[in-house]
Amino acid sequence: MLLHPQFDPVAFSLGPLAIRWYGLMYLVAFAQFLLLGRWLIHNRGARLTVEQLDDLLFYGMLGVIIGGRLGQVLFYEPAYYLAHPLEIVAVWKGGMSFHGGFIGVLAAMTLWTRKHGKAWFEVTDFIAPLIPLGLAAGRLGNFINGELWGRVADPALPWAMIFPQAGDMEPRHPSQLYHVGLEGLALFAILWLYSRQPQPRGAVSGVFLTGYGSFRFITEFFREPDHGIFGQSYTVSMGQWLSLPMIVGGLLLLLLAYRKKAL
Repeated sequence: MLLHPQFDPVAFSLGPLAIRWYGLMYLVAFAQFLLLGRWLIHNRGARLTVEQLDDLLFYGMLGVIIGGRLGQVLFYEPAYYLAHPLEIVAVWKGGMSFHGGFIGVLAAMTLWTRKHGKAWFEVTDFIAPLIPLGLAAGRLGNFINGELWGRVADPALPWAMIFPQAGDMEPRHPSQLYHVGLEGLALFAILWLYSRQPQPRGAVSGVFLTGYGSFRFITEFFREPDHGIFGQSYTVSMGQWLSLPMIVGGLLLLLLAYRKKAL
């Protein structure tokens, strides 16, 4: 049985300014998006310019931050933020919903594609393989903070971990690392390999939706469920409810993409 290392959430300080690991993980996510995106432009002939990629990242950053925060407020803690409205803007304290960020990115991509005259799925197929490693970085930030810990585990599990932040000394699943492995590394490998060959428009996006939704549904079985708008459920958690439409939508998108190719 392991003890969470209890990292200092502050990576370093510059005078009165505290730089937190959670914020640095966002910088890592945005940096890898740019690096991998440029590689795709130069090596796979993606029909975007480097300047358009930079602009795409700016729109995506706004979508992630605004959508992620509003998702946390609306899906998970509406009562708390209704009582403490000023806390909504305190994003440096953590509290970001992936599903809210995903909706925010979709809205941002709508604006970006209209601005640049690009086809919607041409853009989403391009960015889909660039997202998982950023998700992995975010989950690593959760682990460093000792937040979003897992459900109580069998003490015999070799990697069961005690998270003092949970308020007890129960051995738990380090579910943040499960997220890193599945939604981050495994999903990246699947999308990167799948997109190496030309695919029907919308297919890569469909694989992302299906893959993320499925992996998130699985990891939620090992994660202490969040209090959501439906309450706290150990049967079907809020994260699983929000992932179901992604799985269904992804499968439908794949079906339509390959049916259109066959016509």
